[in-house]
Amino acid sequence: MTVVLLRTVRRVGTSGAPADVLVVDGRIAAIGPAGTVDVPRAADVPPGTVLDVEVVEADGAWLGPGLRDHHVHFDQWALMRQRVDVQDCTSAEETADRLADAARTALPDHVLVGHGYRDGLWPAPARRELLDRAAAGLPVVVVAADLHAVWCNTRALAHFAGLLGRALPAGADGVLREQDAFDVTGALSRVPDELLDAAVEEAVDAAAQRGVTGVVDLEMVFGLDRWARRIAAGTDGIRVASGVYPGELDDVVARGLRTGDVVPGTRGLLTMGPFKVITDGSLGTRTAATSDGAGLLTWTPEDLVPVLRRAVAAGLVPAVHAIGDRAVTLALDAFETVGTRGTIEHAQLLLPEDVPRFAQLGVVASVQPEHAMDDRDIADHHWAGRTDRAFPFASLERAGARMQLGSDAPVAPLDPWVALAAAVGRDRDGRSPWHPEQRMSALAAWRGSTDGRVGVAVGDVADLVLVPSDPLTATSAALRTMPVLATAVAGRWTHRAL
Repeated sequence: MTVVLLRTVRRVGTSGAPADVLVVDGRIAAIGPAGTVDVPRAADVPPGTVLDVEVVEADGAWLGPGLRDHHVHFDQWALMRQRVDVQDCTSAEETADRLADAARTALPDHVLVGHGYRDGLWPAPARRELLDRAAAGLPVVVVAADLHAVWCNTRALAHFAGLLGRALPAGADGVLREQDAFDVTGALSRVPDELLDAAVEEAVDAAAQRGVTGVVDLEMVFGLDRWARRIAAGTDGIRVASGVYPGELDDVVARGLRTGDVVPGTRGLLTMGPFKVITDGSLGTRTAATSDGAGLLTWTPEDLVPVLRRAVAAGLVPAVHAIGDRAVTLALDAFETVGTRGTIEHAQLLLPEDVPRFAQLGVVASVQPEHAMDDRDIADHHWAGRTDRAFPFASLERAGARMQLGSDAPVAPLDPWVALAAAVGRDRDGRSPWHPEQRMSALAAWRGSTDGRVGVAVGDVADLVLVPSDPLTATSAALRTMPVLATAVAGRWTHRAL
C-alpha cells in the first residue's frame, strides 16, 4: 500500500483553511483540517500488507487537480525544442540571417530546420533565394509558428519532393501552405524512434515541471502505438489521449478503438483520443476561412458531414479545427446535422449569432489563449474591424459554453500557466490588455485547464499540482511565472521541488 500524506495544504476552490490530504494507492482517501489526518498504522491494514509511507510538509502551499493541455502536437513540440528558434525575427532577411548563422555549424547533408516564423506583418514577403543564399549547400526549411506553412530553399523542395514522391507547388517564395506544409512537417518528424523518444521524454519531464498531468495529443501522424511503446519504456510522466485524423480513420475503426478507451498495458495512462478534422487554415498564414470570402475551406460541408457521421458511429468524438468565422459556422452546422457533441478547436473568430450555439449544441470551445497574445497585431491588421469578436472568451463564457484550454504546442509553449495568464489577462510584455472585455473569469480558465474540476475531493484520482499561491486570485503576471512545487500522477511524483 502506497501512502502519501500532504500536511498543511490549502485547497484551490476553498477558503484556504489549512488541511491535510491523504493519498492511498493513487486516490485521495481522506481530507481533514490540518493536524487531524494521519497515515494508516500496520494494525489498520490487512495482515501482510506492506506499507510505503511518505509524509510531505507542504507549509500552506495550494493544492489543486493536475493541469491538462487539451491541444498539443507532442512530437513536433519535442523536436521543435531542438530547432533554430526564429520566433523573434521581424523580417524575411533577419530570419535568413539567423539560419545562415546556424548553417555554419550544421552537419553536411543535414536538413537545417528553423521554427516559429510569423510573416503576417513582414515588410516584404519570404523569398526562396534568401534561404538559398543563407545555406547554399544545405536543405533549409523554416516552419511557421502556426504550422500551416513552411518556407523552403531550393534544395529542401527537391529533398522533400523525393521523400514524398511528388512535386511540391512552391513558387518563387518557396512557401508551402496547408496540406503540403503538413506533409513536410510530417516528414521532418520521421526520425529514428530512439531519437524521437528521447526528445519526447525530455519534453514530458518539462511538462511535468509545469504541473501538467495530461495532454490531448493531436499529432498529425497517429501516435497511439508510439505512446504505448514510450510508456512501456518508462516515459510515464503524463496521461495522453491520442487523436486520429481522416487518413487513418479506417485503421482505427478496424481496431475497434473508441474515444476514451484505455490502451491495455499502459497503466491507464494512454487512451484513445478524438477524431480531428481540419476545415480551414490559420490567421497567421492568412488561410482562415472568414465570412467575407477570404481564406480556404479544406473540407466542404458535403464532405465533412459524412466523415463525422462515420467517426461518431464508430465511437469517436469529433474535434473540428475551425478558426475563421465562416469555418466555425460550417463546423457548428455539421455538429447540428450529425447530432453529436465534440469540440471546435481554436474558434478564433465568431459571428455573434454562433456564440450561443456552442452551449445549445453541447459543443466545447477548445481554445488556446496565448494565440491571442501572439496574433493580436496580425488580427488587428488582417481582421480589422472584427477583433471585438476575435478570441471571444467572455462572450462564450456568458453564453454558457464549456471551454477547454490548450497551447497547440509548438505554436505556443506547452505551459498551462501561460494559457491561464492570457485567458484572464489578455496581456503580455507590458502592453495594455487587448480587448479586455473578452477576458475569461479565473474560475472558467482554471476549469478549462484541468479535467473540469476546481478543487480536489475524496475519491478523486490523485493527479495533483502544488503551487505557492492561489491560482484563482493570482494576477496574469503571477500566473505566467507561477512556480510549481510538485506534480503527481495517480499519487506518483512526476516533479518535486519541495
